Amino acid sequence: MASERLLVPLSDTVTVRQTVGYAVQSGLETGDSLECHLVVALPYDADVPESERYREDAAGLLSRARNWVEEDANDADVTIETATLGADEYLFGPRDYADVFDAYADDNGIDRVVIDPEYQPGVTAQLLQPLERELERVGLAYVEAPVGRPARHGRLGGDSESFDRLFATFWISYGFYLVLGDPTYWFDLVTGAAVAAIVAVTLATVTFSVPLDRIKSPVRTVRFVCYIPYLLWEIVKANIAVSAVILRPSMPIEPALTRVNARVRSGLPLTALANSITLTPGTLTVRANNQQLLVHTLIPAAREDLFDGGLERGIRFVFYGRKSASIPSPEERDDAEIVGGDEL
Repeated sequence: MASERLLVPLSDTVTVRQTVGYAVQSGLETGDSLECHLVVALPYDADVPESERYREDAAGLLSRARNWVEEDANDADVTIETATLGADEYLFGPRDYADVFDAYADDNGIDRVVIDPEYQPGVTAQLLQPLERELERVGLAYVEAPVGRPARHGRLGGDSESFDRLFATFWISYGFYLVLGDPTYWFDLVTGAAVAAIVAVTLATVTFSVPLDRIKSPVRTVRFVCYIPYLLWEIVKANIAVSAVILRPSMPIEPALTRVNARVRSGLPLTALANSITLTPGTLTVRANNQQLLVHTLIPAAREDLFDGGLERGIRFVFYGRKSASIPSPEERDDAEIVGGDEL
């Protein structure tokens, strides 16, 4: 039997150790030797502040995984290769991860990919199912490691993460209630607290799907407050531009569908960007999926603003910091295109 070449993408999950063990076992069963490629795909490019921490974590995970392979292989003929992927590019969704895995597989003659069922490379939500669809798209053979997933029985207030979710949900709900009511009226203060408590108890785990960071979350809130005046200014400018076009006798309206590969993550950052675009007159987000936005633009000026990426940089500032906002525009990085005109 020939040597089996396996690619094992790693992320720091509760099943990563079992996945590596399965890869070694299955690889030795199908070949007389094994070439095991352990890779970590970095979710941030080198210019983002979080990148240094992710590179350090990746090095530690690769070192542990190498030891696991050596432990499971015993005296078998096993060659171990380790690598970090995506250090010089943006990896923002399943398509990007599949493409970088496919390129690595082509360069190293990989036979198949072994996927951890809990694979989560630093993003806000698990990536497995959309990643598997993208691996099928590029024609890369894969197998999901048949390892047991731990039961997830969250206890209400049983740990600091649960408390953080409850605390944040309570104050967000309470603040929203007081904005709609009268914060100087004692009845609204009491009923608002009661309603916020009910909302926090019932919806905290739904509202926040990942643990909150006690430092980053308040900082992001402050940055979001700073972002609001910028968003309002963009809305005012867009209103003026659309109004000027409508008031002209010729009404030079050029509706078109535009696809933008946004450099923000799925989940809350992508939702915030999609909603910001929709709030701006002249643009409407039709679909948001895996960092890819399909936007209907009404006039050329709205399309030019979308290509310039001002709102995208604003959202990156909110969630990733000032340094990460300094990125090329969608037009400059060739991440925006017109996919149809008014005939659609």
